Amino acid sequence: MKAKRKIGTVIYHILVCGLGLVMIYPLVWMIMSSFKETNTIFSTASSLIPEKFTLENYINGWKGFANITFATFFKNSLFISIVATIGTVFSSALVAYGFARFKFRGKNILFAAMLVSMMLPAQVLMIPQYLWYQKLGWVGSYLPLIVPYFFAIQGFFVYLMSNFIQGIPTELDEAAKIDGCSYFQIFLKVILPLLTPALITGGIFSFMWRWDDFLSALLYVSESVKYPVSLALKLFCDPGSSSDYGAMFAMATLSILPAVLIFIFLQKYLVEGIATSGLKG
Repeated sequence: MKAKRKIGTVIYHILVCGLGLVMIYPLVWMIMSSFKETNTIFSTASSLIPEKFTLENYINGWKGFANITFATFFKNSLFISIVATIGTVFSSALVAYGFARFKFRGKNILFAAMLVSMMLPAQVLMIPQYLWYQKLGWVGSYLPLIVPYFFAIQGFFVYLMSNFIQGIPTELDEAAKIDGCSYFQIFLKVILPLLTPALITGGIFSFMWRWDDFLSALLYVSESVKYPVSLALKLFCDPGSSSDYGAMFAMATLSILPAVLIFIFLQKYLVEGIATSGLKG
């Protein structure tokens, strides 16, 4: 029996490792191809290791386009992602506090509507949202990419934080009331500090979703100087002439660094936020 268990464990780990390698192979191929000469990338596609390592792709890619360096695109992405994430996290925490701690008429209907909104694909709302923002005069600016997130439009974060708050003892709220705190002061001084793991978890997901958002930027941003990284990468592909895939792979490799760094340094909080919230209904 022990031998069978060991064999089963070995087979299990081999299968998991093999599946993991298959999933990560395209990413590794892109990173290694960024160090190849552009004209050899596809002719040596079957080989991961470059015949000749070169940093020329990173140099050319960082130069950008029309006197706009790629540093500008990174700054744009950072600005959009950070501001939108701050709005998302704070507004979602505030709404989650209302759902978790207050009883009011229509609460269940509103909560159900929020859950239904999580099931709607973004493409369903794309046209009405675009027409709305166009009438507001926001098209061509960052406002459609930032302002809506200050109104807790992503139900996932509200649901996550609401479940987390429900796990915080109500005795803390009552003790704060006795000390003379208002409901908003209870939220700021009691709930918000204890909500840190869920806030960080929500912040990680929100930042990554905003950083990778290509479609919204394509719809609302028209000037090249305002492009985020996700949209700027497509400039390397020119259907009418030659495409600089080497530079594109190089800049794409740099664009995944924020995600890698975030998961390295905040992994503990990410796991704790999801596990403690438990997504327990």
